[in-house]
Amino acid sequence: MKEEINSKFIFFTGGVISSVGKGLTAAAIGRLLKERGFSVAIQKLDPYLNVDPGTMSPYQHGEVFVLDDGAETDLDLGHYERFIDIRLTKESNMTSGQVYAKVIGKERKGEYLGGTIQVIPQITNEIKRRIHLVAESSKAEFVLVEVGGTVGDIESLPFLESLRQLRRDIGQDNVFFVHATWLPHIGATGELKTKPTQHSVRELRSLGISPNMIIARSDYPIEIALREKISLFCDVDFDHVIPMTTVSSLYAVPLVLEEYKVGEMILDYFKLSARSKPDWRDWKKIVESENNPKHHLKIALVGKYVELHDAYMSVKEALKDACLNQNTKVEILWVHSAKLEDNIGWDLVHNADGILVPGGFGDRGIEGKIQAITYARENKIPFLGLCLGMQLMVVEFARYFLNKPQANSTEFSKDTPFPVIDLLPDQRKVTDKGGTMRLGLYPCKLKKNTIAHAAYSRKRVNERHRHRYEVNNDYRDELEKAGMIFSGQSPDGILAEIAELKNHPFMVGSQFHPEFLSRPNRPHPLFNAFIRAIIAQKA
Repeated sequence: MKEEINSKFIFFTGGVISSVGKGLTAAAIGRLLKERGFSVAIQKLDPYLNVDPGTMSPYQHGEVFVLDDGAETDLDLGHYERFIDIRLTKESNMTSGQVYAKVIGKERKGEYLGGTIQVIPQITNEIKRRIHLVAESSKAEFVLVEVGGTVGDIESLPFLESLRQLRRDIGQDNVFFVHATWLPHIGATGELKTKPTQHSVRELRSLGISPNMIIARSDYPIEIALREKISLFCDVDFDHVIPMTTVSSLYAVPLVLEEYKVGEMILDYFKLSARSKPDWRDWKKIVESENNPKHHLKIALVGKYVELHDAYMSVKEALKDACLNQNTKVEILWVHSAKLEDNIGWDLVHNADGILVPGGFGDRGIEGKIQAITYARENKIPFLGLCLGMQLMVVEFARYFLNKPQANSTEFSKDTPFPVIDLLPDQRKVTDKGGTMRLGLYPCKLKKNTIAHAAYSRKRVNERHRHRYEVNNDYRDELEKAGMIFSGQSPDGILAEIAELKNHPFMVGSQFHPEFLSRPNRPHPLFNAFIRAIIAQKA
């Protein structure tokens, strides 16, 4: 007997190689459906055994994207939120670690009444329960689900088996499979090869799943003959083989899918009609602005994980959003903060129109970041500090203006005589990693006649946090008397949320992560103000 279901499900798998663009494809298709008047929810299934990416190295996993409810999630959820313009919840990121922990926890409590615990059905049932939970909690008409990794990975098998079962449970008419693959280019012959795609689909079909649509990715144009070949060998309608050549702007992806009528094809499959006509004017303006900018800016991003740009995905996209909003093209200069300490990379800092210090954990490269902050302050270079960047802005200010050269954060120097950044008293007894973290959405009250207040044009805002240490209130009065303005505070005034300097064109730091709430057509106010200040200074 089939389950009663109110949502339609679209499942996304990937083949040939990882990082083929499943997440972007899912986000873009979500936007196509939203533009047609449907409500959309989206979920990422990650096959690793970590409970979440919160304690994973950025070098392995890239950025940790934080949601309103404090969930630490995969960076693909950032793409989902930016493209579809929705706010997701913890149910939108499922890991194998979460699934196994839940099942083993139930087994330890005796909830399986002594039964043998196996991948099928206990693990697959828990996966299906969590997928249904997204539909139930969001009440969305379309639930999009992306399976991380590549077909053929042993880690993904329980997820794929769960999707196969779901199709049977709720009926084939309620499920649509999209498979994203890569077409490699053979330089010696100048050919694109479809054989890896054929093998990938064969592997998928051997698991009981036949794709309804194939997104064929390539750096080179895909001829009609190749689409026909994929259609024939993979048993997919020709029109449903969508060529997706690498584009200059990520924001062009929905426009490409719109050109191939992907939205109509999906609605036709589900026997639905569009409720509204898609309006892509804002998106076309964004792409046009990126291709034909009026201004060019160079911004030095001084971080410790700069070898992997994905570690700063949301920062990168927030900078781009603000620049495109002002007909500007940004060139990010990736500066390794630890190398600045060895006098390497200063040419990039000196050539930058603005300097940004993002968040991070650990003491490596901290002094290099502080040196970059000093350079921005002394040379009146527009500066934006995010989370750790704001904390180090306070440390730098205390060293120079409070005449406390040993000022530091207790994160990096437990015995510093001047802990201007420290744990709050009620945090110090908590030893679990993450237990002392301030995670998720918190309110911030803005002070009038400040850069922050002018940027937001509001008295109060809500922003996403991910940090452990705070500005030490024992030093707040001293810092303010010396010229630091705490222009954003928690409503009770206990926590410093935004700091800025007097007599500087733009030197602002936020304890929260504004990049998590930036959107392509609605850039975050602090990033917008930062870019405006740079353009004004250049003019």
